[in-house]
Amino acid sequence: MAGTRITNLQSVGKQQPLILPHQVTGAAPGTVQMRIKSSQSSGERLSQTKSMVLQDPDLPPKPISRHRRNQSQHNIGGAGALETPVVLKGEHLNKAKISDGGKKLRKNWTSTWVVLDTDKLLFYKDSKQEALTNLKPGCSPDGMDLCGAVAEWTTEKSSRKNVLQITTSSGSEFLLQADNYHTISKWHDAIKRTTDNLSKGAAGKASDRPGIRRANSTEYLPRHGLPSKTLSLPRPAPESPCTKEPKPEHRRSHMFKSSKLNYSMSDSADKNGVKNRLKKFITRRPSMKTLQEKGIIKDQVFGCHLLALCEREGTTVPNFVRQCVEAVEKRGLEADGIYRVSGNLATIQKLRFLVDQEVEFNLDDSQWEDIHVVTGALKMFFRELPEPLFPFPFFELFVEAIKTKECKQKVQVMKKLVLQLPKPNQDTMRVLFRHLQKILTCSRKNLMSTQGISIVFGPTLMWPELDCGNMAVNMVYQNQIVEFILIESPEIFGLQK
Repeated sequence: MAGTRITNLQSVGKQQPLILPHQVTGAAPGTVQMRIKSSQSSGERLSQTKSMVLQDPDLPPKPISRHRRNQSQHNIGGAGALETPVVLKGEHLNKAKISDGGKKLRKNWTSTWVVLDTDKLLFYKDSKQEALTNLKPGCSPDGMDLCGAVAEWTTEKSSRKNVLQITTSSGSEFLLQADNYHTISKWHDAIKRTTDNLSKGAAGKASDRPGIRRANSTEYLPRHGLPSKTLSLPRPAPESPCTKEPKPEHRRSHMFKSSKLNYSMSDSADKNGVKNRLKKFITRRPSMKTLQEKGIIKDQVFGCHLLALCEREGTTVPNFVRQCVEAVEKRGLEADGIYRVSGNLATIQKLRFLVDQEVEFNLDDSQWEDIHVVTGALKMFFRELPEPLFPFPFFELFVEAIKTKECKQKVQVMKKLVLQLPKPNQDTMRVLFRHLQKILTCSRKNLMSTQGISIVFGPTLMWPELDCGNMAVNMVYQNQIVEFILIESPEIFGLQK
């Protein structure tokens, strides 16, 4: 008989017994019966008998494909057919990896050549690297497995627009971004379809597992049933991919996601609690004046306003300034480079701490033996004043005065401005410039000149309130003003020569 004659024996509700070749009526002699399985639904299974005609020995045998794919393609009412794999050729996208296995990483955007394969994303530096990787066997690029991955839009992980977040099953997180929304939307849809196909494929493989084949027979026994003419047992419900116990890696990813969700919820709750506590603390905290009255916060010497310091001490010249001037005039007038040479900063800070804590100290003590420590502390005191010795409103007035060409007129303008200063500023300036005049009397030994002293004390005694002008020009005027007042100090302050 030419061709193949197929007789279908179907049974609904129960299975048919195994049929031997001589029991089939109308079967051609020399045929062999083979029963194969075909799933009609997830709950019922049908049997199908197929008779094959043995070929003549003279004719070449036709190949018979027994691959499972050929059988699953003819399943009736089985799982839905998988879509064709989505493959996108390379394109430049901005990529950042923000998490590796649950461990947060520093976000670093890089331009990457991205290729979408059937089940993974491949990352290259550029298209040339992709070509070289394909030519060299064994060279594998950086990639990301899309099996079990989740792709979604995000606006919280980055301030950029059009950002796509991909979370893998292992807990790693990637960000993909493009300036063109159409480009990144195309990649979002393709990655979404790929992950859906991979999840369907995993579910299909779980449901298409072959049963146990009977010995010396081509009949496959159902996984949840027994052969015909045996005691039928209740058939369990078919396993669903949703209720199937996840693999270890999927379980780990679910644990990571749930812990991440719990962490974010608790983190937001903690932040709200901290905000509320801070608001209550700020509204209830006492004012600075109250703390000072109670003695909790004490006014310091360094960094304190000159008027407030003199008012607190009951003088017009700060006590620390007088102590430093007396110590330098006692044992430092002839020191080489006095006020120009810097002292040890650690020792200066130690002296400052004692002064701020209002601890009694003696500058003649051996630990302050280096006179440059005393001069360094005095310069630091003037530099850290909130308002300089030459007050801010007088800065431009002194600058205009120094521009006066006639010397006598310039002296009178400077003298008039000095007399307009507040009493603590005026008296402290008089004490300081009288002290600097004594430094100049020993200039042959200490090698300090009026120009050298003005360079040191110019930026220390005066500076503008806003640095909106040219700093170099301001520094020139600062040095010239201090040098002129130092030279004409007997006339301006009424000092005896």
